[in-house]
Amino acid sequence: MNGNYLALDLGAESGRAMLATLNNSQLQLAELHRFPNTPVQLPTGLYWDTLRLFHEICEGIRAGARAVETLDGIAVDTWGVDFGLIGENGELLQNPRHYRDARTNGVMEQVFEKVPRAEIFRQTGLQFMAINSLYQLYSIQQESPEILPLTSKLLFMPDLFNYFLTGTYAAERTIASTSQFYDPVRKAFTTDLLRKLGIDSGFLPALIDPGVELGPLLPYITDRCSLKRDTNVYTTGSHDTASAVAAVPAAEGENWCYISSGTWSLIGLELREPLINDESLNANYTNEVGIDGAIRFLKNIPGMWLLQECRRAWAKEGCEYSYTELMQRAASARIMRTILDLEQFNSPGDQPQRIREYCKQTEQEAPNDAGEITRVILQSLAVRYRDILVTLEKLANRKIDVIHIVGGGSRNRLLNQLAADVTGRRVIAGPAEATAAGNALTQAMGAGDIKSLDELRAVVRKSFELEPFEPRASTAK
Repeated sequence: MNGNYLALDLGAESGRAMLATLNNSQLQLAELHRFPNTPVQLPTGLYWDTLRLFHEICEGIRAGARAVETLDGIAVDTWGVDFGLIGENGELLQNPRHYRDARTNGVMEQVFEKVPRAEIFRQTGLQFMAINSLYQLYSIQQESPEILPLTSKLLFMPDLFNYFLTGTYAAERTIASTSQFYDPVRKAFTTDLLRKLGIDSGFLPALIDPGVELGPLLPYITDRCSLKRDTNVYTTGSHDTASAVAAVPAAEGENWCYISSGTWSLIGLELREPLINDESLNANYTNEVGIDGAIRFLKNIPGMWLLQECRRAWAKEGCEYSYTELMQRAASARIMRTILDLEQFNSPGDQPQRIREYCKQTEQEAPNDAGEITRVILQSLAVRYRDILVTLEKLANRKIDVIHIVGGGSRNRLLNQLAADVTGRRVIAGPAEATAAGNALTQAMGAGDIKSLDELRAVVRKSFELEPFEPRASTAK
């Protein structure tokens, strides 16, 4: 069980290339290259800087070639739902839009007029969010009807980068399951649903599982990145949350749920079969695909997005707060009972001012400074965690004793403690680099170095230091 795997992990705020060295059932991670992921606003909408991101991916591969003699695999994971359209000649037809682009405002309601909400959920089991690929695709059909007839392939973001790297068209299953036109029961795209919306599904590529070898890097990549030999690209949990959940260090027999904590917070259970019924529809929960055939039954809510936006607003005013400084200020801030409805803050803007306005509208005490605002955001997240956890237990008829928090947010000790306090459950934090670990170890599964998801998690437990948080008397009821 040895190998060097390069995990290319692109999140909504930044990306990085992580070298994962697997040696005697232990994994070591080293960050080789990091870069910002900054969307671009144009008169026509909000876009990802896709070609710049691909340039940075290549720089990450170049860094990997310098770091080790041989790379045994490369894989890309990204955020969900967004995609690019490829024409007959293999060119990108449009620069992919950002999921926060305003073009999908009101589109869900238009779609429901043609296909009822309950029928969409019955076919897809997916949480209803305006950002979902289904509504993005429908908005393209309505606004730019000339584009879809020219489309040869629709590729979700990690699939698009895999195509740039290998020339292979494929839809990796975990990322496809975020689209709301994938059926997790039939394990196929919902072509009938698209047909009812007047969309020809001929541009959908073949579905493949995580941990599948796509082929070697194209020669121009090998030359550009100074690789000494052909290097294979694998699918991984190409949806970053699928990779993160694979690396949850849960032990056999534990009654656990996970929180993948970052720009978004994704809170859920790992099931063997989708949970699609009236109760999960009414609660607006989602069934996404995980590693080794697992189902990620979860709720997707805004995570650290609101605090990220507050930091940007404060920076415009000349106050450059680090996350460390904000946590210190929040820890010493006065305790308030104010709770925010985080879904009310999904669009970019002056969030500190919006928070003050929200508090006035809801007749709650408004936080005054950066420390108080940060604490209110964190305790609002913790309260949301509690509410979702209670619903998860009811929907799945399962008791939850332990919450595993993974991802970058697992470093936030104040939020971890608030989560333990408010939910009354034990919290185990780490690994922070769960996505990169899950990405690399899924490659190792594809290469035959790891045999199962249980074995993958055993490697994670052996490789990373975890921090427990025990519940205390709650400070935010």
